[in-house]
Amino acid sequence: MGSMFRSEEVALVQLLLPTASAYNCVSQLGELGLVEFRDLNESVSAFQRRFVVEVRRCEELEKTFTFLREEVQRAGLTLTPPEGTLPAPPPRDLLRIQEETDRLAQELRDVRGNQQALRAQLHQLQLHSAVLGQSHAPPMAAVHTEGPTTERTPLLSATPGPHADLKVNFVAGAVEPCKAAALERLLWRACRGFLIASFKETEGQLEDPVTGEPATWMTFVISYWGEQIGQKVRKITDCFHCHVFPYLEQEEARLRTLQQLQQQSQELQEVLGETERFLSQVLGRVQQLLPPGQVQIRKMKAVYLTLNQCSVNTTHKCLIAEVWCATRDLPTVQQALQSGSSEEGVSAVAHRIPCQDMPPTLIRTNRFTSSFQGIVDAYGVGRYREVNPAPYTIITFPFLFAVMFGDVGHGLLMFLFALAMVLTENQPAVKTTQNEIWQTFFGGRYLLLLMGLFSIYTGFIYNECFSRATTIFPSGWSVAAMANQSGWSDEYLSQHPMLTLNPNITGVFLGPYPFGIDPIWSLATNHLSFLNSFKMKMSVILGVTHMAFGVFLSIFNHVHFGQAHRLLLETVPELIFLLGLFGYLVFLIVYKWLYVSAASASSAPSILIHFINMFLFSQNPTNRLLFHGQVVVQYALVVLALATVPILLLGTPLYLLRQHHRRNTQRRPTAGRQDEDSDKLLASPDASTLENSWSPDEEKAGSSGDEEAEFVPSEIFMHQAIHTIEFCLGCISNTASYLRLWALSLAHAQLSEVLWAMVMRIGLGMGREIGVASVVLVPVFAAFAVLTVAILLVMEGLSAFLHALRLHWVEFQNKFYSGTGYKLSPFAFTVDSD
Repeated sequence: MGSMFRSEEVALVQLLLPTASAYNCVSQLGELGLVEFRDLNESVSAFQRRFVVEVRRCEELEKTFTFLREEVQRAGLTLTPPEGTLPAPPPRDLLRIQEETDRLAQELRDVRGNQQALRAQLHQLQLHSAVLGQSHAPPMAAVHTEGPTTERTPLLSATPGPHADLKVNFVAGAVEPCKAAALERLLWRACRGFLIASFKETEGQLEDPVTGEPATWMTFVISYWGEQIGQKVRKITDCFHCHVFPYLEQEEARLRTLQQLQQQSQELQEVLGETERFLSQVLGRVQQLLPPGQVQIRKMKAVYLTLNQCSVNTTHKCLIAEVWCATRDLPTVQQALQSGSSEEGVSAVAHRIPCQDMPPTLIRTNRFTSSFQGIVDAYGVGRYREVNPAPYTIITFPFLFAVMFGDVGHGLLMFLFALAMVLTENQPAVKTTQNEIWQTFFGGRYLLLLMGLFSIYTGFIYNECFSRATTIFPSGWSVAAMANQSGWSDEYLSQHPMLTLNPNITGVFLGPYPFGIDPIWSLATNHLSFLNSFKMKMSVILGVTHMAFGVFLSIFNHVHFGQAHRLLLETVPELIFLLGLFGYLVFLIVYKWLYVSAASASSAPSILIHFINMFLFSQNPTNRLLFHGQVVVQYALVVLALATVPILLLGTPLYLLRQHHRRNTQRRPTAGRQDEDSDKLLASPDASTLENSWSPDEEKAGSSGDEEAEFVPSEIFMHQAIHTIEFCLGCISNTASYLRLWALSLAHAQLSEVLWAMVMRIGLGMGREIGVASVVLVPVFAAFAVLTVAILLVMEGLSAFLHALRLHWVEFQNKFYSGTGYKLSPFAFTVDSD
C-alpha cells in the first residue's frame, strides 16, 4: 500500500540471455508478469526478425484451433477451461502439437464431410419417397364404371395425324414452398398450357441437411407431350433448384420403388448414426485437447514475439534484452532467470543500466483501490515518482459526491446495491456477465459503496430522507415558550396562518441541534433561503480547503525531485495568493458564524460587500466591520497577494537563467578530464552510476547525459507566464466552480421534494379507508419507487458523479499533478475467456 502515495521506483535492467535458455527465461518472466520489455529492433520489420517462422507456426495453429472451437460450438458442446496454470510448452513440442492438431482437424473434417454427404443422401431419399408417396391423380386416364366391368378408356379419342404416336411423359420432384407458386406460373406461361401440373405439400417436415432445422417441401408431378415441352420443363425446374426424381407410369412399379427407397433410408440412417457416434468421439478428443492447447500456444506465441524484441550479440551466443522492472522485484526476476537457465549450465545475467528516458509509472492496486486509481488515470497517468492523488481521492471523491447527493434514503439504496455486488463478487456468474453496463457498475462497486455511505452521512447532516425530515433528537426550538410569552390568542392565530419564532425570546431557542439541520426548518417558509445561505458558504469553505490541499501536495513533489527553487518561488507564493484572498474569505465566513448572534442578526455585515471592497480598496459606511482593524488587514492581504504575482512570473525563469550562466562559466572541458571521467564511470562499481539519469524538471526534460539540452530562455519565460496566469485566474474561477456543490445539492433536494409532493402525497390523500388506501398505494408506491430510481438515483447520481469528477480533475489535480507519464505494461501471460 506504500506505493499508492507515490509510484514505485523502476529501473532499466539489461538481460543477457543464453540462446539455448532464452525461451525458458522469457517464459518464466511471463509467468511472473513483473517486467516490461523494450523493443530493441524497432528499425527491423516484423517479417525480418529472428523468430518469425515460429510465430507463423503459432498463428497457423491458432487458425486450426479456431476451426476446432467453431466445430465444438456447432455441436452444442462447451469447452471447460483448464485447471491450474499451464506453462509454455518447450520449443521442441511445437512440431508435435502441430502434427496432432492437424491430424485431429483433418479427421474431424473427413467425418463432418461424411456426415454431410450422408445427410444429403438421406434427404434425397426422403424427398423421393415423399414424391412417390403423395397421391397425385393420373393426369391422362379416368376411371370408367359403366357396365359390370371396369376398364380404362382414353379421355380423348385417338385421331389419325402426324402427332398420333406422341407419348405422355412425367417430371416429378420437390421444391421449396416459397418457390412453388412462381414455378407453377412460369411453367404455364412458358409451355402455353401444354402440360398438367399437380402440386402438394408434404405431410411431415424433413430435416434440412445443412442447417438441421425441420422444413416443409412441395412435391409436384408434371405431365407433358413432346420433347420440346420436356426440355422447357427440365430447364425451368433446374433454374428453381428443384429436386427432380424418376417417376414411373405404372403404380405397381412406383410402389416397388417406394419400398426400396424406404429400405435404403433405414440402412442409411444406421450408417449415419454410426458416423455421428464416431463424430462425438472425435469432438470429445477435441474438447480434451483444445483448452490446454490454446493456452499453451498463446503463451508460446507471446514468448516468441517478446524474443523478437531482443537483439543478438556479435557472437550469436546470447540475446540482449532491456526491461523496465520495479526495484523491489529485481531479486525475484534474478531468481526466475536462474531457474529458467539452470538446465543449460550457463545462467542468465541481469544488471541495471543508466537511462535518460523517463521511466514508466507503476502503482500497484487491489480490488478496492483500482476504481479510484482508474479515476486518476482517466485524467492522465502520473509522471514517474510524482505524488499520486488516488489515496486522497478515496475520501474526497465520495465526500464531494455526497455533498451534492445528500439524502439518507437515496444513499442507503446506493449503499445496499453496492454492498450486494461486494458480497457476491467472487461468484463466477457475477464476474463473467457480458453486459457492459453491469461490468461498469461492478468495476466501481467499492466506489459506489463509499458514495452511498457518505451520502447517508451528508443526508443526516441535511436531515433529509426521501426529502422528509426526521426527528432523531429533540428540536432546539420551543413553540410553547413562544406562545406563552407572546400572548398568542385564538383571534391572533386565526388571522396569522404563519407564525414567527423569535430566538431572542427566552426559552424559544434552546440551543443548536446535536447533529445536522434542525427538523423544524422543514416546516419553515424560509427553509430554502436558510439552506441557500448554508450550502453556498459550505461550498466555498470546501472548495478553498480542497484547492489549498492540492497546492500543499506540490511541496512533496518539489522536495522529492530536489527542486528547492520551485518550492520557494512557486509553491510559497501560490499558497500566499490563495490563502491571502480566498482563505481570508473562509475566515470571514467562519468568523461571522461565531461572532454574530441572533440578537444582532438584523444588523449583521455583508461578507460579499466586504470582499468586493477589499479588491476596490474602498469602504462602505453602511456595512459595519466584523472586527477592529479589518480594513488594514484586507489592504495588506491584497498587496501581499499582488506582490506574489511577479515572483510567480519571473522567479523561476530568472533562477534557471542564472544557473545556466553559472554552469557555462564553471565548465572547463578538457580532453584529459573527459577521458578520466569516462574511465571512472566504466570502472566504478558505485550504485550511483546505476541510477536513472532522467531529470524530472520540466526545463531539463530531454537533456542527455553527454551534452546539455539547448537552453531557450524565451520558452522558459513563456511557460512560466502561462502557469502564472492559469493559477491566478484559476483561483477565482475554481472557487466559483465549487459553487456547483451548492447548486446540485439544492437541485437534488428540490427534485426529491417535488417527487414526494406530486406522487406520494397525492396517493396518501386519495383514500382514507383501509381497503381503498391499500388499493391506491400499491401503484402509487410503485410509480414513486421507479421514478426515484430512474431520476434521483440514476440521472441525479450520474450528474453528481460527473461534477465531482470535474472538481477533482480541473480544480484539485492541476495544482500538483501533471499526468504526463505512461504506465508500466509488464509482459504477462493472460488467458482470454472464450
